[in-house]
Amino acid sequence: MPTYPQVPDRAASDPVEPVPEGAGRPPRGDLPQPGSPRPEAANGEPGPDAAGPATAEDEYTTAIQELEDRWRRALADLDNLRKRHARELERERAVERSRTAAAFLPVLDNLELALTHAGADPGAIVEGIRAVRDQAVNVLELLGYPRHAETGVAFDPARHEVVGLVQDPDAPPGTVVEVLRPGYGDGERQLRPAAVTVAKRE
Repeated sequence: MPTYPQVPDRAASDPVEPVPEGAGRPPRGDLPQPGSPRPEAANGEPGPDAAGPATAEDEYTTAIQELEDRWRRALADLDNLRKRHARELERERAVERSRTAAAFLPVLDNLELALTHAGADPGAIVEGIRAVRDQAVNVLELLGYPRHAETGVAFDPARHEVVGLVQDPDAPPGTVVEVLRPGYGDGERQLRPAAVTVAKRE
């Protein structure tokens, strides 16, 4: 039986040199090195690592579309709210006009009665018209517009409109001497100021 010379074991014979601390290990041949091109599939198309930017761009596009949809829905909701508010406001105005007109119906009824009885007793027409006037004034006051026709009070530019200055020895200067046209309402709810003449200094 032939004999072969034995090859000495290099792993056992060669001493292993220790790796200095802090020194990097040599790169392995099966790992990609920094700066090397990304792997491609066999058919030449980019590999899985090359799909990152395209995926992020798709996510951004989807997010922008969702924001646009929410913006359009918000605009539609705002437009519907505006239309509903306009309808409710017009309905409230119609109700207020109807309530005001209904409050003056008794005044018109009394005017009709006064005109009907004017031929039978002409003297009673004056009292009838005065009563109707008082009723109309009361209706305006109930609606929030009281009548102002006072004389002898100090002139108030917020409630009075001067149409003339007169000399009156019995009236202090700056006071209302005569009311030519009554005023109705106060402050922001004023329908019109009273037209008055005011005493002036001599």
